[in-house]
Amino acid sequence: MLLRLRMVLAGVWLSCIVALGAHAAPSVVIISSEGSAAYVETAQALTEELERSGVPRSAVLMMSTREWMDGRTQSARLYVTLGAEAAGLLAGSAPGVPVLCALLPRSSFEAALLQHGRKAGSQFSALFLDQPPARQLELIRLALPGARRVGVLWGTGLSGDRSEFRVQAQAAALSLLEAEVGSEEQLFPALKHVLEGTDLLLAVPSPQIYNSRTIQNILLTSFRANVPMMAFSPAYVRAGALLAVYVTPHQVGVQAAQLARAVLHGKALPTSGAYSTDFQIAVNEHVARSLGLSLDALELTRRLRLFEGGS
Repeated sequence: MLLRLRMVLAGVWLSCIVALGAHAAPSVVIISSEGSAAYVETAQALTEELERSGVPRSAVLMMSTREWMDGRTQSARLYVTLGAEAAGLLAGSAPGVPVLCALLPRSSFEAALLQHGRKAGSQFSALFLDQPPARQLELIRLALPGARRVGVLWGTGLSGDRSEFRVQAQAAALSLLEAEVGSEEQLFPALKHVLEGTDLLLAVPSPQIYNSRTIQNILLTSFRANVPMMAFSPAYVRAGALLAVYVTPHQVGVQAAQLARAVLHGKALPTSGAYSTDFQIAVNEHVARSLGLSLDALELTRRLRLFEGGS
């Protein structure tokens, strides 16, 4: 994985290596948890967007978590971490400059804070993969105007957006049926309880609940209960969820660069983290037809952006 990451990004950061050889400290250091396609795409978009805003490529350095742990740390004006592992690594250190954690759900960011006794703030902030509650609930209203009851499963120990979901659900005239899952053994009893009283299952990012071991059974159980799922990943839509609203790696990279540029110009990171300003919607047309629905992802995207004041 690491070798692949280095090969793909060799051209992007070649000038960084030259600069480091001349003992020039980079402005931004990107620390990546892995070298999969999503991480590569995010890093490339981040670097290219910074360059478009006037930050030379020689001022951006890419590192792996392994390199950081091996002691090859590098001073910078800003660190950007990609993924939960890198966020946890920086949460456990004190770099003395702002850290922006990206490409991770809010629950993983909160877990890193909790593990290392830190608090979110302008020195340690995040760009969440999660979608803001108001956006998710408005998409439910647009796609399923007859839905009134929404089921949500929460992982234990992390508050996440629970309070905000409740406030926004009340504003949207939706009722939430919630259940907390403390262990894998509790997952399916909690799921069945929620499905009995809801019109839609809203999946929120929680690796404890939604992962490669559980997702097929969750989707199958929901299908048998005739309750569609709104997910947070296009992969889950392909697997059988009705629809999803999500942010792409490229969109994450672009917005992370915008936040990074602000820091380089003397501004502070968002004290409590930030949600993506951009998003995409995916629809499983086969599942929609089976439910008697006609959903168009582009039209839903247009209407949701209008709701948020965009074009």
